[in-house]
Amino acid sequence: MTDELAQLLKNLHLGRIAQILDEELAETEHAQRTPSDVLARLLRAQWHHRQETALAWRIKQAKLPQEWTLESFPFKKQPGVNARQIRTLAELDFIPKAENIVLVGNTGVGKTGLASALLLKAIQNGYRALFVRAQDLFDEMYASLADRSSRKLLARLSRIDALLIDELGYLNLRPEQTNIFFKLMEERYLRRPTIITTNLDYAEWPGLLGNPALVDALLSRLRHRCHTIRIDGPSLRDVQG
Repeated sequence: MTDELAQLLKNLHLGRIAQILDEELAETEHAQRTPSDVLARLLRAQWHHRQETALAWRIKQAKLPQEWTLESFPFKKQPGVNARQIRTLAELDFIPKAENIVLVGNTGVGKTGLASALLLKAIQNGYRALFVRAQDLFDEMYASLADRSSRKLLARLSRIDALLIDELGYLNLRPEQTNIFFKLMEERYLRRPTIITTNLDYAEWPGLLGNPALVDALLSRLRHRCHTIRIDGPSLRDVQG
């Protein structure tokens, strides 16, 4: 590969082709490939590279704590999970239908793992997704009040194709945070799905969010189109190995 060709490939952002060009040309002499075959192989390699890079970028943007997958989830060790139900959800029909998913269970039963695996599946299929811990979300909501950026925050979060709110539990919340959370769920209602993991059953949500009337309205929207998965099983941290 000449310096001119290397510079042209760099200018055209064809880095993967630049990496494999010499090897492909060397193999072509022995494999008797036509010029069109060589070009197709080079372009295919560049396309796959871009797909992999785009996927890695979307995973990074989603802020997944780690790449949980359904293939690696220990279904045999968690009898409280219906594997068929989870695999059906992994077909991702819930996203265009804007159906929420709420996973309820004690600490360690695999709620975050399953939710993250579904989110990863969504990312792999081209959807925009975001993982956020409930405490961080409510902190960001409260901070947005100070600089009057709540509207901007809601606009950003409402556009996410699949939003995962992790560890919705007993937090010390102010009424302003509850109000913004309600507005977020209202704006996502019937438009985009939200996945929530929590150790609280629905009857306990007023103790977290206060304002029973507002909570009733929130749950009415959340549960209208919703898959509620209650995991009554052992802690996976106790059964590892």
